[in-house]
Amino acid sequence: MGVYNAYTFHIYILAMGIVKISDLMHENLRVAGNALSRSINAQAEHWMRVGMLAEMHPELGHHEICQLLVRAELAGGLDIEVALSPPPNLPRAASPRKRP
Repeated sequence: MGVYNAYTFHIYILAMGIVKISDLMHENLRVAGNALSRSINAQAEHWMRVGMLAEMHPELGHHEICQLLVRAELAGGLDIEVALSPPPNLPRAASPRKRP
């Protein structure tokens, strides 16, 4: 890795800024991106979008979050306003699901 340590990898996201990540996360992004035919940046953005929606809609599962992403893309892209609105036909839960 040369002069890089665990926190010097950078991901450039849409030329808007720099996100510092660990070597392990960079490798995870590389592996997942290759497996899913995405660039490292595209994989990082995908995980961030899924994570953002998972935090805003803890009652939804991965399949429902993917449906939200598709609907958002068809509507012109995901923004925070779209992410905060409840998904169609799925009422917002008052609190997150409790894990067994």
